[in-house]
Amino acid sequence: MLRDLSGTVAWVTGAGTGIGQAGAVALAADGVRVILSGRRRPELERTAGTIEDGGGVAVLEPLDVTDKPAVEAVARRIEERWGRCDILVNSAGLNIRDRHWGTVADDDFDRVIAVNLNGAFYCTQAVLPMMRAREDGLIIQVSSWAGRYHSPITGPAYGASKFGLTALSANLNIEECVHGIRSCALCPGEVATPILDQRPVPVSAEDRAKMVQPEDMGDLILSIARMPAHVCLNEIVVSPTWNRAYVRHHQD
Repeated sequence: MLRDLSGTVAWVTGAGTGIGQAGAVALAADGVRVILSGRRRPELERTAGTIEDGGGVAVLEPLDVTDKPAVEAVARRIEERWGRCDILVNSAGLNIRDRHWGTVADDDFDRVIAVNLNGAFYCTQAVLPMMRAREDGLIIQVSSWAGRYHSPITGPAYGASKFGLTALSANLNIEECVHGIRSCALCPGEVATPILDQRPVPVSAEDRAKMVQPEDMGDLILSIARMPAHVCLNEIVVSPTWNRAYVRHHQD
């Protein structure tokens, strides 16, 4: 039987745009009280407006996930206000335009790792005590196709960060299953989100329309969250049917 999520609490990072935004909206529409984190307040306010227009509950917590003390402070406020955090969606992530060997700058490499991997670790660490206390909790790590398969597109920093995030998720299940905590590494291929704007080769509107859409990912995040607590979806790999990585083989 699917879970009734009414009254549960979810913290979503990267909630201002893309997958994080779509996940937050989908969860809120199902009765989840959602804490929205991200670096840009205007984007978070737009997400909150969408949720509130639909009758949902959203709380803004602007945050740079690379700031560990700030992450811990948000988690404390969640506990003080709600007494629980049932779901964490680690969706904060980025890539850079000059991403390949020979062009990537050291500072940019460090920034990608800091946001995509370290930030997810900090947020996970911050909610684990609340989840352990309740012997229940779901963490959705928004990894990537590039966290499951090596890709020539994403560059070494992004690929390393997402493979690391997939491994982090798997290790959570190894260690925390005895506390009722489960982690899902969500590994999407190309999704039509603003991160595509950082591609060295522009992506056409026609190609974007054939990709997985943010709302598809939001529906998937909700589906994961509604699974019963005794079910752990360890890893989900999803891609567009019109998978450009495969289509190239037909064009050669």
